[in-house]
Amino acid sequence: MRQNPERRAALLDAAIEVLAREGSRGLTLRAVDKEAGVPTGTASNYFAHRGQLLVQILHRTRERLTPDPADLEGPLDTETLLRRLLERMRRERSVHIAVLELRLEATRRPELQVELARFLGAELEANIAGHLDAGLPGDRDGVLLLYFAMLGLHLDDLTLPTLADAHPVDRLLGVMVERLLPGPPAA
Repeated sequence: MRQNPERRAALLDAAIEVLAREGSRGLTLRAVDKEAGVPTGTASNYFAHRGQLLVQILHRTRERLTPDPADLEGPLDTETLLRRLLERMRRERSVHIAVLELRLEATRRPELQVELARFLGAELEANIAGHLDAGLPGDRDGVLLLYFAMLGLHLDDLTLPTLADAHPVDRLLGVMVERLLPGPPAA
């Protein structure tokens, strides 16, 4: 297997675009080569088989979606964090659609399901810990509810933007935070 990290990243970025645009059935090593603009057969020098490519796409999506530390500087509240998350999701639309495709593919590939559950589970636990350690409102269950609510909001925003447009997300984010993570009761 080839070890050029820049070429591997470029191939994985191309694979993300193919997966987002064509779905799992359209994701072939040849399609990745074409999207990356490299000679046919290049991707097969980096990925032994399609299953390996899928797992590496998962890891690459997380690299691309890790927030810039500057985005987390300064005083932040939960609503601001969620707004930034939504903005990043919209900017990196193809990466998020690729993750949805990976989730669907995992229903048919037990080995991918195990990897995806392990990976996303660890990420979720880190996000919960970060939320609680930052002293933001809510407890573990509240943060979990917020995660699942945001997942549904993202799904509709990515796949049915007209439905999301009919229900103003900007207003709903504040309501969601207020109801799921209420602050301490008034004295």
